[in-house]
Amino acid sequence: MKIERAMVLAAGRGERLRPLTDRTPKPLLCVRGKPLIVHHLEKLSRLGVKQVVINLAWLGERIAAALGDGAQWSLRIRYSDEGGEALETGGGIFQALPWLGPAPFLVVNADVFTELDYSALQIAPEALAQLVLVSNPSHHPHGDFALDDGLVLEQGSPRWTYAGIGLYRPELFEGCSPGKFPLLPLLKRAIAARRLRGQLYGGLWSDVGTVERLAALQ
Repeated sequence: MKIERAMVLAAGRGERLRPLTDRTPKPLLCVRGKPLIVHHLEKLSRLGVKQVVINLAWLGERIAAALGDGAQWSLRIRYSDEGGEALETGGGIFQALPWLGPAPFLVVNADVFTELDYSALQIAPEALAQLVLVSNPSHHPHGDFALDDGLVLEQGSPRWTYAGIGLYRPELFEGCSPGKFPLLPLLKRAIAARRLRGQLYGGLWSDVGTVERLAALQ
């Protein structure tokens, strides 16, 4: 399946990365010589994605100024401005849906660093979303979900952590209203309908959420 549209979630404040994020938005913090978000844009370009939506809140104007229209990566970037207060993951994606189109689209958290090849993601016809799951990091030891033959479950063992990367169908957001709301209730609704699927990734992945984790990646 060819993925033509993607969303990079970049609206977070980055409280645990202060004081670095007091003047620099978290997606523009550098890892291995380039901003976190640029690593994602380069991979999306290699994947053949044509249009990327980036949501903005904290210091969003700096992200837009740094990335421009995306032409340098052969991408078309559109910015979904959430104003002074971020809409959380669910509300942020929902606001951007008109730009993401009717087909499944890729969603990536700007503050994760990974060597995952995004072309490894495929979504089954009956699935509302396909999540990438990883081993539980030390700061999140209990994980988020269990996995049974590709089906994501709320309960079970072993448990895995959502990597902040997934394919989503617009239908996951049916019945939602504009505003601030989390993604998790929508995922739980899909789990209850047995329409949330996942896959494990065992390579390099880091949630760059603290100064220490950022330093460890350098």
